[in-house]
Amino acid sequence: MAFGVAGAGIAFALQEVIASIAGWVAISFGGFYRPGDRVQLGGIRGDVIDVGVLRTTLMECGQWVNGDLYNGRIVRVANSFVFKEPVFNYSADFPFLWDEITLPVRYGSDWEYARETLGRVVDEICREYALGSREAWKEAVRKYQLEEARIEPMITLAVNDNWTEFTARYIVDYRKRRFVKDRPFSRMLEEVDKSNNRIRLASATFELTNMPRLDVQFSSGKGSVNPQYIP
Repeated sequence: MAFGVAGAGIAFALQEVIASIAGWVAISFGGFYRPGDRVQLGGIRGDVIDVGVLRTTLMECGQWVNGDLYNGRIVRVANSFVFKEPVFNYSADFPFLWDEITLPVRYGSDWEYARETLGRVVDEICREYALGSREAWKEAVRKYQLEEARIEPMITLAVNDNWTEFTARYIVDYRKRRFVKDRPFSRMLEEVDKSNNRIRLASATFELTNMPRLDVQFSSGKGSVNPQYIP
């Protein structure tokens, strides 16, 4: 009886260790990830440095650092985690990501010219990633029976109460998402400056127009009234 209770206590105490060892077996033979992959385990995102019997070691990205950039912290996650939460792998069979930028353009701008300019800029910057990803995407479609998706840059337009909003969707290497996102914005600012007001960027400001004339009367203190107006 005593041995049974002791055995049950030991098994309970070691359940996390046993689960972590089982997780290591699943990671090693199930292809979850390997050193060099960028993954997200729950809310922790980073590059895999080492896969041990009990823990996976990551160089963390994000948190107080915007974008997919290292923040300098080394994180160790128990391998049992793979049985509890989804595992996101950025670089397994298809080492590219789709990303988007949005550009708000004021009403009255030449929206066709704005669309053509944004498409040209994004295509120049991201064409090499689209070409490089083509074979990898074909293999992913064949392997996983995915539906076909457009890998060339694409521009879409939406209209709201304040402005017209262009969205540029493009494919990029998962390691260079932050770097690539900066380039279309920089180029579009240059194009806006050269457009002679054909493209005017919108912002969340308020413009008052067609205000009625306001008549204001001031008392002199002696009964007289001096009417004035504000045009």
